[in-house]
Amino acid sequence: MSTSGRTAPARRVGFDPDAVLAALATGSASQRLRHVHEVPARAASRAPWPEWVEPSVYAALAGSGVTSLWAHQRVAADLARSGTHVVMATGTASGKSLGYLLPVLSSLVEGASSPTGRGHTALYLSPTKALAADQLARLQSLAVPSVRAATYDGDTPTEERRWIRDHAQLVLTNPDLVHHSLLPLHQRWAPFLRALRFVVIDECHVYRGVFGSHLAALVRRLRRVCARYGSYPTFVLASATVRDPGLHASRLVGMPVTPVTDDGSPREALTFALWEPGEAGDGATRRSATSEAADLLAALVSRRVQTVAFARSRAGVEGLAASARRTLLDLDPSLAHAVAAYRGGYLPEERRELERALRDGRLVGLAATNALELGIDISGLDAVLLAGWPGTRASLWQQAGRAGRAGTRSLAILVAADDPLDTYVVNHPEVVFGQPVEATVLDPDNPHVLAPHLAAAAAELPLREDDLDLFGSSTRSLLDVLVAKGILRRRPTGWFWARTDRASDHVSLRGAGEVVGIVEQRTGRVLGTIDESSAHSQVHTGAVHVHQGQTYVVTDLDLDGGTATVAQGDPGWSTFAQSVSAFDIVEPTRARTWGPLEISFGTVRVHTQVTSFLRRLPSGEVIGTHPLDLPPRTLTTKAVWWTMPPEWLEAAGVTPDAVPGAAHAAEHAGIGMLPLVATSDRWDIGGVSTALHPDTGLPTIMVYDGHPGGAGFAERAFDAFGTWVRATRDTVHSCRCETGCPSCVQSPKCGNGNEPLDKEGAVRLLSAVLREEAAAALRSDQGPGTNPTYPQATG
Repeated sequence: MSTSGRTAPARRVGFDPDAVLAALATGSASQRLRHVHEVPARAASRAPWPEWVEPSVYAALAGSGVTSLWAHQRVAADLARSGTHVVMATGTASGKSLGYLLPVLSSLVEGASSPTGRGHTALYLSPTKALAADQLARLQSLAVPSVRAATYDGDTPTEERRWIRDHAQLVLTNPDLVHHSLLPLHQRWAPFLRALRFVVIDECHVYRGVFGSHLAALVRRLRRVCARYGSYPTFVLASATVRDPGLHASRLVGMPVTPVTDDGSPREALTFALWEPGEAGDGATRRSATSEAADLLAALVSRRVQTVAFARSRAGVEGLAASARRTLLDLDPSLAHAVAAYRGGYLPEERRELERALRDGRLVGLAATNALELGIDISGLDAVLLAGWPGTRASLWQQAGRAGRAGTRSLAILVAADDPLDTYVVNHPEVVFGQPVEATVLDPDNPHVLAPHLAAAAAELPLREDDLDLFGSSTRSLLDVLVAKGILRRRPTGWFWARTDRASDHVSLRGAGEVVGIVEQRTGRVLGTIDESSAHSQVHTGAVHVHQGQTYVVTDLDLDGGTATVAQGDPGWSTFAQSVSAFDIVEPTRARTWGPLEISFGTVRVHTQVTSFLRRLPSGEVIGTHPLDLPPRTLTTKAVWWTMPPEWLEAAGVTPDAVPGAAHAAEHAGIGMLPLVATSDRWDIGGVSTALHPDTGLPTIMVYDGHPGGAGFAERAFDAFGTWVRATRDTVHSCRCETGCPSCVQSPKCGNGNEPLDKEGAVRLLSAVLREEAAAALRSDQGPGTNPTYPQATG
């Protein structure tokens, strides 16, 4: 949607979130407002300017209106200046960037007097190109004399890249470019790396799970190459509020990191509402969070309340924006153009035009994925809508913090999706408010991640014996495997890359594997991209795909060529992929017994194949099932699973013929509730259940990490198994439906079309598990002869 050339709608004067919320919750909508929580205002804690700040840096900041510091900015800046690795973990809009800009810019100005003009350099890493571009815009507006900053990403023209390598003092980039360009071509970057004083890792809370493991390996490679050129930079990290940020940052960089967590910035009060949509038109299901949020967005925009609505998927964002625009055509046609969509997969010029339009007020409403969640400095937002639980409390508060940046009161509304976790949250507000955010899950030793990074490191510089400690205790055994496969060659002086291709091309940092381009058939224009694993279910031949409000049909998916060809046109239906799954248990590494139940954690192989797709009308009616010929995919990962004897299940009221549906329903609900105990999204995890598994000989339910080698989510589920199962049982039991619905046991990604499902059977099964937990706890209190948790030796 183009926004250029349009004037900004008139803004309303003042904002009263209580009055706006009361207007939204009038009439029948009053039943949808489940809870309102007031986050109190926070007073400022100020600190004096450090004496070491360069006068030109102070003058530039003062000229932009920054004349004082918050306490956390001063503490972090002093630590970084002294060479101490530091992480700032404070709230959204707390000015974390100033905490690293003070030491970085002062250092660059000091180094400008050297003969090369680059006595000191700095590297800024952002998880998104948009955030790096935003930071560059801020630096350019400051115009600190003698500081040359530039972004270096996939959009940077070839002719500019050499100038950046040779002349820029501050390079703003992302981990992908460090991996694919800077490290493999480190000789070209030698002068920059030799002078490297600071590495800034912004939004470091994003680096969790497999992405975090990749970044941890990448940082160790960067440290090793820097040491080759005699530099040992100070790492400065910025994070949203997370539990134990020092530990998380230390795992990322491989060295002790000092946390700064006392937020000294002021903030006005935030009104936070939990909202449960009403029934859909069929009276049997709940309205979707996307539809409900679209109506709320239109209502807020009609009141000139500048609002961002976060949705969890690309399709959800497009649908939300289109629905809000249609509603505004009835409410106030002059504002229909003031709503747009923002998500990953857009071309750079599309993203940046939308960012400008939101800043200057031409856009009053924006539907966005978390591409906008990450620290882009857009001020003046009044309200935030969250269409569905965003996966973690950390993401919830990060997204809610987008509002109120101008120092005014703000409004956030979480709209529950038709999903077990969302249902639980809006009916148990104590889960959100007054609870600490989750611990971030990160495994730097994941062998599926570390092994290809070791190969890439050897291609950059031959690995030596004294490098092994840098990469962890499993390094030597992984190197042996790489040598046996012919990837590396062992010599007396170390390990060498043994192939003719580029080692870095074999690693995708974001765990997505190959990328498939979505190409319009008529024009050849690339509409966007999607990772290869998601392409099987989202852009298969015959799939309906939405981009910027336009509907397309996929005419061909060429996995070998990496393209999905689409033709524009709306057929009037949507499509849903169906798949089959099975799993093999490779090695249990941890286990506990609760009476006759055995709960295990370990390595599994999951086999999945997309076999067909459904065509479904907007009413929900299925009008056709069509076979697909796609290759199976095998994933070796980590999982938590538990086994139950058939006679135990029958005693619990689950008869043999009911076991498949009860286990399947319990598996679905468990997947939906796992984000309550782990920093996962339900799309990061999968599950399989069976009435008789060949490896266990028993009915078995398994939930697994959806990433090669695991991401730490399943192990968190094992550690918090009782809490997880109890919340799952409570959600299914308290759901008002009769036989199961998306709010309890139905899954939006079930490859079997949500068949069979037995809601009451799942409640009986899960309740019986909890009775065994209570009995095991009682036996443990009574001393020896019980069934304790025990670790099993790994192979």
